[in-house]
Amino acid sequence: MVKKSKPGGGIGSGPGGGQRSLRVRVKTARRRTTSSQRWLDRQLNDPYVVASKRDGMRSRAAYKLSEIDDKERLLKPGQRVIDLGAAPGGWSQIAADRVKSIDGRGQVIAIDYLGVEAIAGVTILMEDFTSETAEGQLKALLREGKADVVLSDMAAPTVGHTGTDHLRIMGLAEAAAHFACDVLSPGGVFLCKVFQGGTEKQLLDVLKRNFRNVKHVKPPASRADSAELYVLATGFRGSAPA
Repeated sequence: MVKKSKPGGGIGSGPGGGQRSLRVRVKTARRRTTSSQRWLDRQLNDPYVVASKRDGMRSRAAYKLSEIDDKERLLKPGQRVIDLGAAPGGWSQIAADRVKSIDGRGQVIAIDYLGVEAIAGVTILMEDFTSETAEGQLKALLREGKADVVLSDMAAPTVGHTGTDHLRIMGLAEAAAHFACDVLSPGGVFLCKVFQGGTEKQLLDVLKRNFRNVKHVKPPASRADSAELYVLATGFRGSAPA
């Protein structure tokens, strides 16, 4: 199911904004657990959450891509971008703004099995990326069947077991990497969420064979206490996936 975009909000500038930030005190609720109390306190006092509401962004995750791109200069006007696991759409908002798909110059295609509300300049495919038909649908939507940038902020639903959860996220990352190697034009870029945990060698081996430069990045918007990292591969060699 493909949803066409409609005009949406603008692109924010991050948690600065020149406004004084006042800490919000969360009242303790009788039925609220200690962990949920901590989560709520962190959310209400997270400058990126505050900024996302101020700037009309879908999530605080939008600033992760914004900060990475500010430093690495990955997104350029006119590029074709695929956003894997796009819900709720923060990365697609940033991509659409920077490749100028809102003006019809670039192209952004977002895919997620969860619903994503329409975003200006973005074509939304409501589909599971891991399904057998997803790759063909994405290629059919791409101009000339190729992309310049593949983004993946996908995360598998957790089961509470650290080892299992890590293997699941790495499985998604490897699937995204193989897809990127199949769909990218020469010189293309792949940016994907991973987690520290020691089972990244297979993924890195694939990327190093197919891209000129591979490294890890951790933007300021990614919480310091999180094991979350992003692997950035640039300069796709243009050969068949090895």
